[in-house]
Amino acid sequence: MRDFSELTEREILALAISLEEEDSRIYADYAEALRAEYPATARMFAEMSAEEGDHRRQLIELYQKKFGEHIPLIRRQDVRGFLRRKPVWQMRELRLDTVRKQAELMEAETLRFYRQAASRSTDASIRKLLGDLAEAEVRHEFLAGELMQKNVPEPVREKEEQAARRLFLLRIVQPGLAGLMDGSVSTLAPLFAAAFATGRSWDAFVVGLAASIGAGISMGFAEALSDDGSLTGRGEPLMRGFVCGLMTTFGGLGHSLPYLIPAFWTATALACAVVVVELTAIAWVRWKYMETPPIAAALQVVLGGVLVFLTGILIGRS
Repeated sequence: MRDFSELTEREILALAISLEEEDSRIYADYAEALRAEYPATARMFAEMSAEEGDHRRQLIELYQKKFGEHIPLIRRQDVRGFLRRKPVWQMRELRLDTVRKQAELMEAETLRFYRQAASRSTDASIRKLLGDLAEAEVRHEFLAGELMQKNVPEPVREKEEQAARRLFLLRIVQPGLAGLMDGSVSTLAPLFAAAFATGRSWDAFVVGLAASIGAGISMGFAEALSDDGSLTGRGEPLMRGFVCGLMTTFGGLGHSLPYLIPAFWTATALACAVVVVELTAIAWVRWKYMETPPIAAALQVVLGGVLVFLTGILIGRS
């Protein structure tokens, strides 16, 4: 890699051409990736891609006048100081807020580049074009606002944000909640059955640990294999399976860890308190994200948890 200060004017122009081409293609990738679910935002990025393409054309015309037809390949990764941009095809999920923030970072970085490049240039025409492009990048902030108003007016933006929220619920909250419920409820019976059958904290912890990890693996595979997300829109199956399995294990470990305390009744009392917190948290998530009425959410979760809890105690005492 070379320092920016070491580049000649010819190399700076070649780098600028490469940057504009890359930015144009990234915006085009954003537009294509968002077209199905967020068509208005996709149109905005398509117009921004066209703007970057026009900048590239201006740079190439000036380069041809100054240095001829051959343009050396100089990329951002060849010069120190540039941020690495993750390609769109490597991103599993494209969220609206993430994409818009990335676009802001891209424009800010390009603006700094043009200002520094213009300050180092001694050729009047090169300095003028680089300065004009720096001003154009400043205007891009206002252009983005204008494009947002034109392509993504308030009603459309609200609709797209609602769609993004639904996708977040389907891809993250729903599998995570299913895992947390399964881990918190299904492991109650074996844990407390072992606890009251043996009266020993360590034995209860081993059973709870095994039940939690086993349930996490089972739920993770079940969620990942349930569907590939192509028709339901539920997203990447491996991500859903990971989230579901992790939350299942976490839900079971919550009330298993207290049994690391040697004093049996102290550990049991703490485990019962953790169960209350877990069930309350599940009911809150169902109310907050799944729009379940609070009383209905509490009754559904608490009733199920209490039944499983009592089942474990009755089996353990039999």
